[in-house]
This record gives sequence, C-alpha cells and structure tokens, in this order.
Amino acid sequence: MNQDVAELSDQAYAAWDRGELHLASRHFASLLGHDPKHVAWHYMRGLVHKYLRDWPTSLRHNLTALELSDQPDDAACWNAGIAATALGDWAEARRLWALCNIGLPGTEGPIDGDFGVVSIRLNAWGKGETLFARRIDVVRSRLLNVPLPESGYRFGDIVLHDGAKTGSRFDGETEVPVFNALERLTPSEFQTFTAFIECDSQADLGALLGATAPGIGFSEDWTSGIAYYCLRCSYNVPHRHKPEDDNDEWQVDRNIGIAAQSRRSVEKLLQDWAASGAGRRLVAIESRECPVPVPEDGHVWWVGPDDAQ
Repeated sequence: MNQDVAELSDQAYAAWDRGELHLASRHFASLLGHDPKHVAWHYMRGLVHKYLRDWPTSLRHNLTALELSDQPDDAACWNAGIAATALGDWAEARRLWALCNIGLPGTEGPIDGDFGVVSIRLNAWGKGETLFARRIDVVRSRLLNVPLPESGYRFGDIVLHDGAKTGSRFDGETEVPVFNALERLTPSEFQTFTAFIECDSQADLGALLGATAPGIGFSEDWTSGIAYYCLRCSYNVPHRHKPEDDNDEWQVDRNIGIAAQSRRSVEKLLQDWAASGAGRRLVAIESRECPVPVPEDGHVWWVGPDDAQ
C-alpha cells in the first residue's frame, strides 16, 4: 500500500470513528477505486451504508465482501441479512441467515416467527427511548409498548433493528438484549393519544389499564416511567407539581399513553372508566403526529452506552 492510499485509509477509518458517514463512504469508495477486491474496504462501505440506511448499497458491498473472503464472515453476513430484510428480499435474507446457522420458520417468503421479547431503543441518535418488542424475525420486531408521540413510532409498528445488542433491560422476568431501531418497516394501524386523568388509587388505575374496548390497542401508565420532562407542561395542561418530598405518596395526576384507532375509541374508554368509580376524572385527551427524527452526521449513535468508543 503506497503512502497516499495509506493516508486515505486512515482518513476513512477516522471519519467512521467520528460518525461522519458521508465522508467515510466517499473515502472507502476512493479506496476501492485503488483496489476493487479489498475485502475490508467493501465490508466497511457496507457497514457505513447500513447506518446511512442505504440498503441497496449496503447489501451490494457486504455480499461482495462475502464473495471475496476466504472464509465466512459473520459480521458481513449479518449486515447483508439486515439489508436484504430491509429490502424485502426474503430469498436472500433466508439464504444469509442460514449461512449464520439461524433456524427459521417456513421455507420461503417473509419470516414470521417468535424469537422472544427484546428491548428496542428508538432514535438512538436522539433521546433514545427504550421499550419492549416481540421479535418476529432475526432483525424485525413488533413494538409492545406505547412510544411517546415525539418518537414518531407507534404501538404495533414493525421495526428493523440492528443485530448487535447495545445493553440489556429487565422485562419483569429476565434480562433481555437492547437493539437499536434502524427504521420502521410496517406502520401500525394505531394512533397515539395522551390521556391526563386523576384517580385515587392503584386499583382505579389498574381498572383503566386493564380495560378493553373496540379500537383500543394498549394503554400504559407513563407517569413514573417518563421522567425526563413533564408531559402536562409540554401539552400546556393545567396542573400542579407535587413537592419533591411527596414522592412516596400516591400521585393522583396520571399520564396515560393509549394506542387507539380513533379519538372516539379513547373517549369512550375513558368516559366508561370515569363513570365506574368515585374519584376518577378525565382532565384532557391530546394527540400529536410527529415524524421519526433523522440522524445527523457526526454522532456515533450505534455504539452502546456502556461500550468503549
């Protein structure tokens, strides 16, 4: 390798380390112009384009890296499998997962199985909200919680996620891996509503969270789980903040995330609940439609919080 190419290689890897994906892609493309059969540079360009979510380019370079390699490369195989899944190329995805020795349900078409519960980090380049999901594929999962509207995601979305875990989270029974979401593949039929209510006890709250009604997908209490800002302040809903030394007392004001097909379904659910017990009150129902935030260059969001840079 001559000095100019060596310097270009250093620049390419340095750009990758800084999260400057577009610059890294250009550098690795230039390097492949010098040596079109360099396995590591094909792999790196495929990796860069995975995080750019440019699936055709990522698949092409990962497959080339596999073809040129003297021995199977699990990392290139996984990245190619992710790209093939994103493109809906099920024959290729199944071939690649078989190379990784992963057993799959069925023999053709979309993969629809039960690979267990995992935790998904949405928008890892931003606030990185984490929730639980049912893994239906090697790298596809259906969201089981109601995400905050600002995430752009919804309960029931099928998301494409990375193959490398970036931590773990307790699901109530065991520690499950955390994977970074890469993008939404199949939108859910449910919208996200935020209900602000008042109730006197855990039993009142449980009655709401356990209630079912037509058009309702899932309800959950955001009051204690969403701690980094006050939802009621963000929606400009009148309320009072409790003193900090009252944290051990029951909090009457509750913030409920509801996945529903329509506002009417939410209104019916909450009106029936409020009418069924003393001290239950509906304060407001709000909804927001937000796009999924887009990652910006210069942020190494794919590295887990506990991983060394």
